[in-house]
Amino acid sequence: MFLGEYSHNLDKKGRLSVPVKFRSQLGSSAIVTKGLEGCLFVYPKDSWTEMASRISQLPISSSNARAFARLMLSGAMEVEIDKFGRALLPSYLREYAGLGEEAVVAGVGNRVEVWDRKAWQSYSKDSESKAADIAESLQEWEV
Repeated sequence: MFLGEYSHNLDKKGRLSVPVKFRSQLGSSAIVTKGLEGCLFVYPKDSWTEMASRISQLPISSSNARAFARLMLSGAMEVEIDKFGRALLPSYLREYAGLGEEAVVAGVGNRVEVWDRKAWQSYSKDSESKAADIAESLQEWEV
């Protein structure tokens, strides 16, 4: 399980240092894709295979299903994690997430999210102010 929040810088080549605590779970490569709310989602390959399979089973007749599949599947790329624990993020994914030099790498259970630092701060502040309402809305799922 991925947990925690880590601040890391991207180098000039677009490489991001993967937090040490995440490296053993990700292995030597991972799948990075366009996430929601303007971040990137990072999955271990086996978790991604399951996720991609579920997405592929969505009904092609649904425009929302097609749009979601396009976002997640066509936006995905396998990235290698080098011996120094760095992953080169493709430029189209860095642009999608608005990544500058400073990034936040957040563990969110079954995935890792990569955010531009300022976007993360804004998102966190907003969601923290609504935390009680969000928790109440999830009651039906027994969260």
